[in-house]
Amino acid sequence: MSDQRVRIRGERLHMPRSRGALSGFLLILLGAWGALAPFVGPDLNFAMTPDEPWLWTDARGWLQVLPGVVAAIGGLLLLVSRNRATAMLGGWLAVAGGAWFVVGRVLAGPLGLGDAGAPVAATDTKAAAVELAFFSGLGALIVLLAALALGRISVRSVRDVEYFDAPVASRVEPPPSDEVTQIQPTAYSAQPMHVPPQPPAARPRRGLRDMFGRRRTTAH
Repeated sequence: MSDQRVRIRGERLHMPRSRGALSGFLLILLGAWGALAPFVGPDLNFAMTPDEPWLWTDARGWLQVLPGVVAAIGGLLLLVSRNRATAMLGGWLAVAGGAWFVVGRVLAGPLGLGDAGAPVAATDTKAAAVELAFFSGLGALIVLLAALALGRISVRSVRDVEYFDAPVASRVEPPPSDEVTQIQPTAYSAQPMHVPPQPPAARPRRGLRDMFGRRRTTAH
């Protein structure tokens, strides 16, 4: 069993999801506010004419709902995508939605999109705040966040390279074998040992008494 180093090489279009997550989340919130503000603003005493809640008009649909939805979709792509091309598409959608918030009111008359109304405010300060929150200020903030996200996504940083080229230790085990390897003992060519001949065993010496002892008879 041994260890090997396996390097995972990501494609150039891959990126960590966290690269556009924060910008995408903020763009979703801003886009949702831009699309819903004309409908919920009258209940908050922060609206433009006609100041009636949940009243649909063509001008609100073209100038507020449409760019708000486009910006929110772009933010969603930035939030969930790990593909650089898809995230950049989301960033450009958000830029388009924010830019339309800024210039939509100017082009509404020539394009026949209707009248977006006027701020319902007793003071000039509140009127400026409503105008910024509903159109120009909101659109500029969306464009800023989307541009920052596009700048981060378009650069393949050292962190991206380290993230996708990180070494991963993998355990490599030998393939199973159906045959059992038998270990045979090594044969040694040993020379036969020379054993010297042993002398015949010496016969025990018998004395005179032993020689005649067998022929002695006992007389009774």
